[in-house]
Amino acid sequence: MASDSMATRIGHGLAKILGIKLHYRNPQGLDDVSRGESVYSVSTADTYVEQEPSTWEWIRSVTPTGRGILHWAYHLFPFVHWIGRYNFQWLYGDLVAGITVGAVVVPQSMAYAKLALLPPEYGLYSSFMGVLIYWFFATSKDITIGPVAVMSTVTGTVVDQVKKSNPEFKDHVVASSLAVICGVVIVAIGLARAGWIVDFISLAAISAFMTGSAINIAVGQVPALMGITGFSNREATYKVVINILKHLGRSKRDAAMGLTALILLYLIRSVCNFSARRMPNRSKMFFFISTLRTAFVILLYTLISYLVNRHHRGKKQRRFAILGDVPRGFKHAAVPTLNIPIIKAYAGKIPVSIIVLLIEHIAIAKSFGRVNNYTIDASQELVAIGVTNLLGPFLGAYPATGSFSRTAIKSKAGVRTPFAGVITALVVLLAIYALPAVFFYIPNSALSAVIIHAVGDLITPPNTVYQFWRINPLEVIIFFLGVFVTIFSSIENGIYTTVSVSAAVLLFRVVKAQGRFMGKVKVRSAVGDQFGNEERKYRDVPLETKDDENSTRTIFLPLEHNDGSNPQVEPQSPYPGIFIYRFSEGYNYPNANHYLDYMVQTIFKQTRRTNPYSYPKLGDRPWNDPGPKPGREEEYSDRPTLKAIILDFSSVNNVDITSVQNLIDVRNQLDKYAAPDKVDWHLACINNRWTKRALASAGFGYPTPSGDSSRWKPIFSVAEIGGKSSAAAAAAYRENEEGLKRQNTEDEEGGLTRKSAADTGIVVAKDDGASSDTSDFKQTIAGSKAYGTTTKVAAVHGLNRPLFHLDLTSALQSAVANIERKGGDEPRGVGTKLV
Repeated sequence: MASDSMATRIGHGLAKILGIKLHYRNPQGLDDVSRGESVYSVSTADTYVEQEPSTWEWIRSVTPTGRGILHWAYHLFPFVHWIGRYNFQWLYGDLVAGITVGAVVVPQSMAYAKLALLPPEYGLYSSFMGVLIYWFFATSKDITIGPVAVMSTVTGTVVDQVKKSNPEFKDHVVASSLAVICGVVIVAIGLARAGWIVDFISLAAISAFMTGSAINIAVGQVPALMGITGFSNREATYKVVINILKHLGRSKRDAAMGLTALILLYLIRSVCNFSARRMPNRSKMFFFISTLRTAFVILLYTLISYLVNRHHRGKKQRRFAILGDVPRGFKHAAVPTLNIPIIKAYAGKIPVSIIVLLIEHIAIAKSFGRVNNYTIDASQELVAIGVTNLLGPFLGAYPATGSFSRTAIKSKAGVRTPFAGVITALVVLLAIYALPAVFFYIPNSALSAVIIHAVGDLITPPNTVYQFWRINPLEVIIFFLGVFVTIFSSIENGIYTTVSVSAAVLLFRVVKAQGRFMGKVKVRSAVGDQFGNEERKYRDVPLETKDDENSTRTIFLPLEHNDGSNPQVEPQSPYPGIFIYRFSEGYNYPNANHYLDYMVQTIFKQTRRTNPYSYPKLGDRPWNDPGPKPGREEEYSDRPTLKAIILDFSSVNNVDITSVQNLIDVRNQLDKYAAPDKVDWHLACINNRWTKRALASAGFGYPTPSGDSSRWKPIFSVAEIGGKSSAAAAAAYRENEEGLKRQNTEDEEGGLTRKSAADTGIVVAKDDGASSDTSDFKQTIAGSKAYGTTTKVAAVHGLNRPLFHLDLTSALQSAVANIERKGGDEPRGVGTKLV
């Protein structure tokens, strides 16, 4: 204790030397627990003094504990949470889903490798490592990680760029090093549990990115589909379209293979969907037929290619372009090459690569989590795709993330756990070692058809765009802006555009958040009869019925009806000179000025100065305050004087130095306006202890110092903590009920009658020869002396801050009570000159 006292004295001494005002928050000079609460009877309520949060408390809350670190490490491997409960039923579901996805991922991954400007085997490597590693870290049972169209296109752009600037670097070396760099960054984000960063990318931005990318990829595959050569398909989408139209007459036999394959893919899906609707009992069968259409089409056209090209294996002899040699096994397994020259060559593409990996995976995972009723951990998902991209390059993989089409197939196939990825990995492994000879004859045009068919599902349908318009027209503009930039520039610029514009719109909304002045309305609940008909009847009671006083209540609505409330319902002014002002979207430094400027401007328009003679001479009046025009003073005299302001903090979670300082400045400004009176500031619905501390530090939360502080009348919100509704009374009730049961049982077994109330002190029911039921015991306990009916109440908010209120109703009651206590509607100082 002596050391604490010495430390306190030293601290106070240093504060005095440095000029720090330790009692700035206590301008009245009162003790922390006596700012008005002495007038509240402690004989009828328990006092409560709210303690401020301390910096040390915050440090303790954010500092990881040993148990927290163990919990963090335990959740790095989610599979240990469910692997012990694995059973044969789960295994059956995972086998079906894993094999189904494997049949789809093999042809898709080879096609996507072509988008990345890599040989087809690298797509197989990426698929194998993606599904094999992911299940260790997965929090989603549906996601399938592997090559995807958009990320493959971005990787191909990086490879093409490096090839032009640094031709000495091999394509697969560049792709592998890009995967490692992206994996390191994403793992770091995930381990830091910062997965929330993905939430800054809006759905409109994601939809624009997916739609624009799908159009870009589909158009870029048309030349290979038609066998057209002679120009680059990696230019802007509109340029590729122009070149396709210019060179359309140079189409080759590939067009016959590619177009028919594409038509067949859509035809099989349409027939299966139609058949499933007509025969619901066989919908599962048609689903699997539709799912396997990609594998069927590839096998069919591979057979056709074999029959046509088996005697024309040379490149110049082939009737149409085919895939060619695919090495068996992991021939390119090696430690990824990472050095400064390689990283510098594509450093500018790293951000867009990371964004694509993040948003595509997290968006898909969250979507399927909601559909299948489970919650994903975004940070853990980042760890999963980060580790996948870190380890995959050791076997030759390039950047991989979650695939929408394969995830949808896996979900509909009835997957039960993430372990289905292991089954898919075995299928891919079988393809790598057993099918390279078959892969030789796969037509390139058929692979292009597979790509176009797959990315077609990524295009946002018109109905969805219309729903976006109904929800928020501005975001539809952002959506089309992103799509147009992607088509006329690049995928990279489209992503940056949508993300930047979405962030700018968010900041604009925060900065230009509009506060609302609230009025009170008395309402009651009414039961609607024949709801939905043109004539609606309501069963209710008159508003002023005394027999049902609890049926009415006071609510607060915006005076301007900005919330869409009925304009015929006129909110009343809370009280002459009292303003209720609600912050609509937080209260921080970007929007503090906008909020308070509007508030002060409105108050000045609707009130008058307390002392009209504040400026005895014309030259004393400020240049920007002309005052009433000569002969129109009467118009101002009808206005009330400013007495109190009630701020609604229900939408505010945190405040900062700038926002609080603005409040202080406005308080001083309005005090001068209301002089010689002081404006009372009541703050309601504060839901954060640190916000309360910040506001109290600025002098809010208790009465403004004045020469007549004894006239202050605090009003607090209290809640019942005793009586029949309390936890203690409920426990006593159960204990007495059990005791009475035991007593009756003993009396009946011993042949005794029940003791009278005079003997036991408990009122009991009369014995009629039958055993008492539970309701009898409850009635007995209810009337016993041991269970009293006295209630006890306690203050909900701290008594040391009487101007922090639970809700707007209590804030208004407190403001009105103290205004009337000071002297009613007539303000002090009117008609007197200040000396």
